[in-house]
Formats: sequence, C-alpha cells, structure tokens
Amino acid sequence: MTNAVPFTRRTVTALTIGLLASLLALPAAALAGEPWSGVVTWVADGDTLRVKPASGGAPVSVRIRDIDAPEICQSGGAASREALNGRVRGRAVKVSGKARDAYGRLVAGVTVDDQDVGQWMVLQGQAWATGRRPGTGLYAVQQAQAQAARRGIFGLHPGAGAPVSPAVFRKQHKSCYR
Repeated sequence: MTNAVPFTRRTVTALTIGLLASLLALPAAALAGEPWSGVVTWVADGDTLRVKPASGGAPVSVRIRDIDAPEICQSGGAASREALNGRVRGRAVKVSGKARDAYGRLVAGVTVDDQDVGQWMVLQGQAWATGRRPGTGLYAVQQAQAQAARRGIFGLHPGAGAPVSPAVFRKQHKSCYR
C-alpha cells in the first residue's frame, strides 16, 4: 500500500491552468524554438533571469542552458548573480530555446551584443560548465581556463572553502529557498 495522495479534479485543473499560463507567457517564436529578443528585467542568480519580450507580454523566466551557477546562499553565489546582473540587466538580449525545466523556466541560450552569456559566465569563473561528467559540456574549455586562472569561484580563498558544484551543494544542503 502506498501513501500517495490521489490527484483531485481541482488539482489537475490548477496544474493545467498553470502550464497553459506559462506557455502563453512565451513569445510565439519561443514556442516554435526560434530565437526572440527582449530586455532583461531581473536577475535571480547566476543562471536565471527574466526577459521582457520585445513583442510584448509578460517577462519570461529563463534558465541559461549548459551552465550551473552557485546557489545564492552558497559561497560565490552573490558574486555570480552580480556578475550576470552587471552583464545583462536592462540590456537587449536574444533568447534561443523552447524546453522548460521542472520549475517552468525556459531553458535557453542567451546572447548580448552577439556574445554567448553562458560562455561568458563560465569564462569569468562565475558558473560551471554542465555536461554528463564534471568538466565536460559545451563550455569545458572555458571552465578549464577559468580554473587555471583562478577566476571567480575557482579562486575563492581557502577560508571560503573549495568550490563545490551547485549539484553537490543542493544534495548536501537542499535548496536555499526552503
């Protein structure tokens, strides 16, 4: 016997409405997987931001693909957010992606002035390249360069502790937002 709680009609309806609302907030281009433009209105942390589409509508929550920045309560988290904020807030960006993550964010590549923001964050030492194994992925070369130069999270002083990937941090400490 399980302790699972069955979904009620009200729960299913609420989930359906929430999903439809999040899809309707996306520009038509995003639904087709085409790049679209907008202005960054808010930066949550080193890999999550909100973009107001140039075509109108509500800001879209975007998770930058192929990177993982420190959690905001983790050593280096505030610096990572400030780096991203300084690079993109109030600026016009191009967004390319159509997949959603478990939190409803659009997982996408983001560029500003024709520069890949995910690549820039990793090269600055403000995020890890994500791949199937540590040190792999689209930005593995940039991560190796940041580590060699001891930039950002890879240059934290010994008292701050060795850099711990956000995935490991979340397993040890759960979410910062609990």
